[in-house]
Amino acid sequence: MKTSIPARLRPLVQALLPLGLALAVLPSAQAGATFKIDENNSVSIGGGLRVSYSSVEDGAPSGDSRSNDFTMEVARLYMSARIQKVFGVTFNVDALEDDVKLLDAYVQYEPSSLFNVWMGRMLPPSDRANLDGPFFIAAWDYPGVVSSYPAIFAGRDNGITVWGKPLGGKLTYAFGLFEGHNKAAGLSNEDANLLFAGRVAYAFLDAEPAPAYYTASTYYGAKDLFTVGLALLQQSDGVGTAGNKDDYLGYNIDVLFEKNLGPGVLTLEGAAYKYDFDDVDVAPATGNVGGLAPGKAYLVSVAWLFPQPIGHGKLQPFVRYQRSSPDAANRDVSAYDIGLNYVISGHNARLSAVYTNTDSDATGSKIDKFLIGAQFQY
Repeated sequence: MKTSIPARLRPLVQALLPLGLALAVLPSAQAGATFKIDENNSVSIGGGLRVSYSSVEDGAPSGDSRSNDFTMEVARLYMSARIQKVFGVTFNVDALEDDVKLLDAYVQYEPSSLFNVWMGRMLPPSDRANLDGPFFIAAWDYPGVVSSYPAIFAGRDNGITVWGKPLGGKLTYAFGLFEGHNKAAGLSNEDANLLFAGRVAYAFLDAEPAPAYYTASTYYGAKDLFTVGLALLQQSDGVGTAGNKDDYLGYNIDVLFEKNLGPGVLTLEGAAYKYDFDDVDVAPATGNVGGLAPGKAYLVSVAWLFPQPIGHGKLQPFVRYQRSSPDAANRDVSAYDIGLNYVISGHNARLSAVYTNTDSDATGSKIDKFLIGAQFQY
């Protein structure tokens, strides 16, 4: 399929493409490649790719045969710069099947680990799943059955975040204000009320090594972890229409436990969500408009990383269960994954094979899917 790049982004992509191709042969590293301009200024660039083959029961165009689909799920270009050490700029783009979309674009003031300010388009403080993103979850698919905070695109929104990591990084706080949901004429947020997003997490064992207020759902035994996080998002007149609206409130608790037990690394993750507002939001969802539903949801997952290398990597089987229970009757959705990761270089190089079964009361369907995926970052 021919990829169409918006005209306003073509000069940027054309300018960066030769550099990106040159860097593709460099050793894999989560931070990409950094070019030092002088003692106080530098530029970094990297990329990430996730591709998969999937087969879904009755998913073929005929409706009665299994589908066979090869998908370019995520293709990202990461770019950042440091200016006088304490200032920064981050600009990331996401190449979809037929378009290139802005992912992140924010300026940074980072004077210390205790207090930092970002402004622009970014991930609002929220649940672990959203702060993991697709590359840093333990399973393959994003847990969209349970994690459904409002966003413009890929969990992002435009706004400002203040964050820090006191107590040697054991405590992580992040609080922000964002444009939020239903900001359009005729919808609930005609007055442009801001969305508040906040998260506090405490690491009872080792501090998590993820940068800023970001997270991962496994560190493959690099640290002994027991982290509890609390997130809350609130917006006045955040759901509904101008004539039938309500305040939006969503919150969750998430827990990550990971420990190297010798015979292997045990990873346990859990999360519980509450979306608390009247069932007045318009649907379907388009951008950061419509599609939200009140209710409860939860997630549990277990993974085990074997220490013995097999070839270039290690095996990590996992099981994950999700359930969403909207307030509306007969709308429950549940899904479980049974999978095996082949971990080559942490989150930078990994292969996955997953079976997923999804059961929806709303549609009365039970769908099973088999997927083989590969992700690489540099």
